[in-house]
Amino acid sequence: MLIRKKEIEQLEQRYRTAFINSLAGFRQAVLVGTKSIDGNNNLAIFNSLIHLGANPALFGLINRPDSVQRDTLQNILDTKEYTLNFVNAEAYKKAHQTSARYEKGVSEFEKVGLTPQYQEACSAPFVGEAVVKIAMKLEEIIPIKINGTILIVGSIMEVNLSDELVGDDGFVNLSAADVLISQGLDAYYTSNPIGRLPYAKP
Repeated sequence: MLIRKKEIEQLEQRYRTAFINSLAGFRQAVLVGTKSIDGNNNLAIFNSLIHLGANPALFGLINRPDSVQRDTLQNILDTKEYTLNFVNAEAYKKAHQTSARYEKGVSEFEKVGLTPQYQEACSAPFVGEAVVKIAMKLEEIIPIKINGTILIVGSIMEVNLSDELVGDDGFVNLSAADVLISQGLDAYYTSNPIGRLPYAKP
């Protein structure tokens, strides 16, 4: 199959979305926890987590165009805090269900059967069942003009995970916790490591 830019642009919309989204490959499935200024919990699945740097420790998220109600984005803009939560594979149906468009003020935690958990580091809720919990502070919003998406840049305020997942060299072995990963908008997987290699030199 050979398909060029013009042909991609002419594909039926849903087909094109599925094709391009899944073409990007396997990504971390992350549940983003936020709280509105009215005190309502919100939880939404994202598959666009990006490592932006280790010093300072920064992660990015791509938010879809702000053309319809986006509770997660609005809550992050209002409170400047949010959480990133990695769940294990058995929670994939609950995680996926957070992508449903519930009415404003409805808690996805309650609707999908996950537990909101609060810690001192962040006013936003964590997922109690998550195996990795990360408290984030909003640092920058970067509009991407070509398609109307938004890059949310945040700094890591706190990380909560089992000591057993962290190696002596700092490597976090997410596959050991059977952490959920995704491809496209609706396919979910687990990972199996094939090996780690030393730093490459000429």
